[in-house]
Amino acid sequence: MNTTVLFRIAVAMLAASACAFPTAASAQTKPKADPTEQAVLLGQFGDWGAYKANPGGKKVCFALAKPTSAVTEPAGRKRDPSYAFVSTRPAEKVKNEVSVIVGYPQKPGADATATIGTANYVMYTQNDGGWVKNAAEEAQMVETLRKGTDLVIKSVSALGTKTTDTYSLKGIAEALDKAAAECK
Repeated sequence: MNTTVLFRIAVAMLAASACAFPTAASAQTKPKADPTEQAVLLGQFGDWGAYKANPGGKKVCFALAKPTSAVTEPAGRKRDPSYAFVSTRPAEKVKNEVSVIVGYPQKPGADATATIGTANYVMYTQNDGGWVKNAAEEAQMVETLRKGTDLVIKSVSALGTKTTDTYSLKGIAEALDKAAAECK
C-alpha cells in the first residue's frame, strides 16, 4: 500500500472521528479511531486545522477543513463526511497537494470542479476523492486559496447525485504555514 493511500486512510479516520458532521451516515456504528494515533493537531486556525502524521513512518503534514455548507441534489442524500485538505509529504517530494474527500464514490470518468472567487480548477476523481487534474496549476491554486474567501467543490456521485460543498478559507494561510514549518 503506498503512502498516498495510507495518508488518505489516516486523514479519513481522523476526520471521521474528530470533526464529522452529525449525519445519518456518520451515526452508524463504525469503529472509531483515536485521532491521536493517526495525526496530531498542530493548531486550529479559523476553519482550518494543521496536522502532522507518520503513516508507515513517513512524515505527512496537512491543512484540513470540513465544509461550511454541503448541498446535494436531490436533497438529503446520505454520505460520509467530506473534507478538503492540502498535504505535504517530504519523503515523496510532494508539497501542497490539494485534494478533497467527497463522502461517496464519484461518477467514473467525471471531473469535479473547484472554484475560488473567479478562478476555476478541474479535479479528477477516483472513488470518493478528487485531486487537481493539472499538477502545473497546483501552486497557483494554493496561492489563490490563501487569498480567497471560499472554496466551492462541485461533483457528481456514481448514482448521479450532484454535490456542492463550500469551504470557508478563513485560517487556511496560517494552517498551511504551520504545516509547512512542521514538514521542512
